[in-house]
Amino acid sequence: MNLVVVGHVDHGKSTVVGRLLADTDSLPEGKLERVRQQCERSGKRLEYAFLLDALSDEQDQGITIDVARIFFNSKDRQYIIIDAPGHIEFLKNMITGASHAEAAVLVIDADEGIKENSLRHGYMLSLLGVESVIVLVNKMDLVGYDQASFERLRSEYEKYLKSVGISAKNFIPVSGIEGEGIASFSNKLSWFKGPTLLAALDALPRRGLEEKEALRMFVQDVYKFTEGGDDRRIVAGTIDSGTIRVGDPLVFFPSGKRSRVKSIEAFAEDPPSARSRGEAVGITLDEQIFVRRGELITRAEDPRPFVSSKFRCSLFWLGETPMVTNREYILRVGTARVTVRLARIERLIDAGSLSQDASGEDVARNMVAECVMQTTSAVAFDPISFSQSSARFVIVDDFRICGGGIIREGIEDAQSALRQQAYRREEKWIHSSVSASERAERFGQRPVLVLVTGEPQADRKQFGKALEAHLFSEGAMTYFMGIGNIIYGLDSDIEGAESADKEHIRRLAEVANMMLNAGLIFVVSAALISQADIQLIRQFVGVSRVRSVWLGDAVTNDLQCDALVDSIESGVEEVRAMLLQDGFLDA
Repeated sequence: MNLVVVGHVDHGKSTVVGRLLADTDSLPEGKLERVRQQCERSGKRLEYAFLLDALSDEQDQGITIDVARIFFNSKDRQYIIIDAPGHIEFLKNMITGASHAEAAVLVIDADEGIKENSLRHGYMLSLLGVESVIVLVNKMDLVGYDQASFERLRSEYEKYLKSVGISAKNFIPVSGIEGEGIASFSNKLSWFKGPTLLAALDALPRRGLEEKEALRMFVQDVYKFTEGGDDRRIVAGTIDSGTIRVGDPLVFFPSGKRSRVKSIEAFAEDPPSARSRGEAVGITLDEQIFVRRGELITRAEDPRPFVSSKFRCSLFWLGETPMVTNREYILRVGTARVTVRLARIERLIDAGSLSQDASGEDVARNMVAECVMQTTSAVAFDPISFSQSSARFVIVDDFRICGGGIIREGIEDAQSALRQQAYRREEKWIHSSVSASERAERFGQRPVLVLVTGEPQADRKQFGKALEAHLFSEGAMTYFMGIGNIIYGLDSDIEGAESADKEHIRRLAEVANMMLNAGLIFVVSAALISQADIQLIRQFVGVSRVRSVWLGDAVTNDLQCDALVDSIESGVEEVRAMLLQDGFLDA
């Protein structure tokens, strides 16, 4: 169980964890004695927090800056304890730690009482969907182990937690420095009839049994081995929920690609038949489909994740400058990474006072926003009511994590209906007996759709034909087609129909999908292809299998093209170089 320890600065989080490790004999041999000697040399009493605070700055200042991770085993359970900083300046570090947690211990100083970050951290745990929370009322020695002081603080903080949707599993009076209530009680707290911290941790409920959980695993990377005739393509990631077994039928989202687990790979051991939640795993597939980092893996029988470019969320902002609408940021959900913008703020909430503002136009630092986000391409996720791991996200701005939160619900976008068509097609598709990897090896290339577009006066057809001829002369398997071949052939039945333009693009995508499945480099020319058209096509053929080329001096619409060329002669060579660099052609 991943357990995060949070609370206001100097309320004793690291001391509590250090004492827990010491009292359960969980420290490396000699570690406690070395810290004891270090404290004696500096004239201090034994500081259990120094067992965790690895940075010299922390020991000098007596504060936790970074997030420390400690492996700890009780008699009933294995833990990873995450000791998170309490200073408001390091709130980002605290959220980074809490985003990986299944449960939390929230520490409050019995003498100082509830402080700003006590409120803020409680709200953050709610935002991150951490349901199992234990509240420790620490430093009871400073209030003479007074029951009335404990009950007063418990009543006040319990009311606050309920207001943000958290029902604490336990409130426990402790003294980290004296060891009271951590692993045992003495008569100093004889009036308290509840569990020790250790007992309360072991009693925390586990999430649903892995056997019954839906499989959720983000693709971290795909590794290919070639030495010694090894032709494996290993899809790697960490299982966030559920169990994966040899023979399981899998679906990858947002692409909708399907395959079956051929093997689960292992290093220096016999290949296992199954792996479960929390384990890093590498799998091979019985059919070599092209998937990429960020895809979300599920079993075919599991509930589908939501796939869209829009969602409603609760977001906490940490950036030095406010988050504003219509500016581009980077969204990370699992291993997926996509450009995102704040589309609409529905209300702003002060995490401390819980005051609300429905008229705000930006999200200031340390504020919470209920808002709608819009991504440039579809991403797979779950609402927080279904899953924690695939509902949590962070926002990156200028290479720094500036915000994070949870997805409350998905919102259908303009591509939702077409996306469902693509998923149904993948489910019913009858695959060739020749795999994509076998074709790639035979042809010395990977399939790709090259869309040549530009202003109506640009000679796109001539460029497409020239590119086809050049690639063919160098041994590539390629085919050129103008969009008119679709419009006046396959699409002759929809001329003048409502939404005909979108249907032309959809049918082009279906033709392209077949051409790419055959292993070809498919070159298509069409006027003024837009970014929305590209997104629709990618939904049917795969994000990584499309490249766009604009012929002309400058792009005049919203297309984010992969290559801008101003002449046929030089442009053909530029596109060939791009295909070579991107791995579609063998060097």
